Amino acid sequence: MKKITIAIDGYSSTGKSTVAKQLADYLDYIYVDTGAMYRAVTYFAMHHGFISENHFDKEGLLNSLDQITIGFEKAPQFETADVLLNGKNIESEIRTLEVSSFVSPIATVPEVRRKLVHQQQLLGQQKGIAMDGRDIGTVVFPNAELKIFMNASAAKRANRRYEELIERGDKVTYQKVYDNVVERDRIDTTREDSPLVMAADAIEIDNSDMNMEDQFQIILQLAKDRIAGRI
Repeated sequence: MKKITIAIDGYSSTGKSTVAKQLADYLDYIYVDTGAMYRAVTYFAMHHGFISENHFDKEGLLNSLDQITIGFEKAPQFETADVLLNGKNIESEIRTLEVSSFVSPIATVPEVRRKLVHQQQLLGQQKGIAMDGRDIGTVVFPNAELKIFMNASAAKRANRRYEELIERGDKVTYQKVYDNVVERDRIDTTREDSPLVMAADAIEIDNSDMNMEDQFQIILQLAKDRIAGRI
C-alpha cells in the first residue's frame, strides 16, 4: 500500500498529538511528537539555568546545543513513545505547566528550530509518518500529501489542558492555564522564524465542539482518500 506523509499543525491543546498517534497506530505509521522535542530542549535549558521567569541566556543554550540528543523509546506494553533526553526518559517531567510556560520562547530561537527540523526531516525520509507540531506542513514537510490544521477556541483548549493537569495531580488554576494558552498563541503566531500559520493547501479542522472519536474518523477518512489517490 502506498505510504504518505501526514502533517498536523495547529494551536496548543487542540489534540494534535492524540489524533496523530491514533492515525499512526491505525495505519501502522511512525509517529513523531515534535512538540515533545521542543519540550525536551526547554527542560534541558531550565535545568542548566539558561531560562527562568526573568532570565533567558540564549547564548548559553546555543553553546550547549551539541550536548542535546533527543530520542524516543516505545515500551512494548504501550502504544505511545516516551521522550529521551541524552538517554534519560523525561516523559513525565516535560508535561508540566512550568515547561509549557517556557517552551514557546525556546521555540522562537532559529538555531533550535534548525536543529530539530533537521532531525524531523531525517525521521520522515521514508514516508509512512504522522507528525504534529507548529510548522510541519509549512517548513518540515511542505510537500506532505495530507496537511491538517487544527483549531479550537482558547477557552475550550484551556479547559481540556486544565482537566488533564488536574487529573495528573498538578496544582493549577484554570485562569493560569488559560493565560498560558493565550500567551503561547501570541508567541507562536508572531515569532519571526517559522510562525504558526495554516499552509495554503491544509484542511482546517475546528474541534471546539467535536469529540475525539468523531475527529479521528474525519481525519482518518481524509488520510484514506489521499492514500488511495481519491483527493
